[in-house]
Amino acid sequence: MCCAKKLSEAAAAKFAELDQFIDGLGIDRNDERRRGRLIQVLHRAQDIFGYLPREVQIHVADKLFLSEAAVSGVVSFYNYFSTEPKGKYCINVCLGTACYVKGSEKVLSEIERVLGVKADTQPTADGLFSISALRCVGACGLAPVMMVNGKVYGKVTPAKAVEIINEYKKLG
Repeated sequence: MCCAKKLSEAAAAKFAELDQFIDGLGIDRNDERRRGRLIQVLHRAQDIFGYLPREVQIHVADKLFLSEAAVSGVVSFYNYFSTEPKGKYCINVCLGTACYVKGSEKVLSEIERVLGVKADTQPTADGLFSISALRCVGACGLAPVMMVNGKVYGKVTPAKAVEIINEYKKLG
């Protein structure tokens, strides 16, 4: 592991899972493909940790023989990567042209009101939900669209968005 800090058992298990994945790629210091594997490794790291805090970025840099700046640059460039914790259920509302014209801004406002947090900020206090606004999800025929953990919901109204959220609340 990259740091001498004492890790919780859960964190140590996550770093071990990430190490197993990276080690399985067979990358060494002289392998020019290591830079090309960075996005793949970051996707896996975010799947494991839920986000990419600085400690994880440093660890990935060390394991891929890259600079911390190289890793941080990729993380900050791509919108998919997050350096902040997300909720268990990530709600994405499309604000692309078709969705916006069909009322996605009202859907987003209602979700923010019901959950008590703004889009692209912190998760809800219970850690269940986080909200993001996206520019286009490519499902314009279903406008307005919202997604929860990648599941697409089409022709969403503010009231339907609340129903969807309530279903996820029941799941905990």
